[in-house]
Amino acid sequence: MSNSYAQPILRTTDLADGLRVVARLLAIADLRNLEVDFEAQVSSADVLAELLELIPNAEWFAHGDRDGSPDDEADAAARFPVRLRGWAMPPETVEPFLKAVGEGPASVRWDFDGWPEAPEVGLGICGTRGAFVTLCVNVRDLDIEEPAPDHTVFVHVKQIEAERAPWLAAQVGLDVIGDLEMAPY
Repeated sequence: MSNSYAQPILRTTDLADGLRVVARLLAIADLRNLEVDFEAQVSSADVLAELLELIPNAEWFAHGDRDGSPDDEADAAARFPVRLRGWAMPPETVEPFLKAVGEGPASVRWDFDGWPEAPEVGLGICGTRGAFVTLCVNVRDLDIEEPAPDHTVFVHVKQIEAERAPWLAAQVGLDVIGDLEMAPY
């Protein structure tokens, strides 16, 4: 399995604006098998409890300790901040997730079957590997480690199809605003 490559196309302080751009990108994608992955850095027991209720099978761990979730949620207080990850969730969980994380650092990644053909740049249909959109909330990076007062939308593509990222940005009236970088997953 190989990682996708991501390129930022929007940075905004308006979360709703970021979600609108994501919706416009999803409107041109092949959404069969659409699912959403979440990641958040959590620093409070209340937020952790709310997220675990929303994502019951989430894994969480202290920074640098990826051995899995402790047996007892109460252990988290001694380990904050913790990372929480949820995989393959339905799209309707995005709004509750964003509400729960509030101003905390987080990311939402939409995973789907593919990007459309991009004949202007000589590319055919792109399959599932490399077909994602990520919204980073209150951070600037995909690793959710660089706190920011804004939110960033990234399009993911295959490295050998790097020209698809600017093409995708243009499809929603935007330009790329940063470098293409290997995504963490």
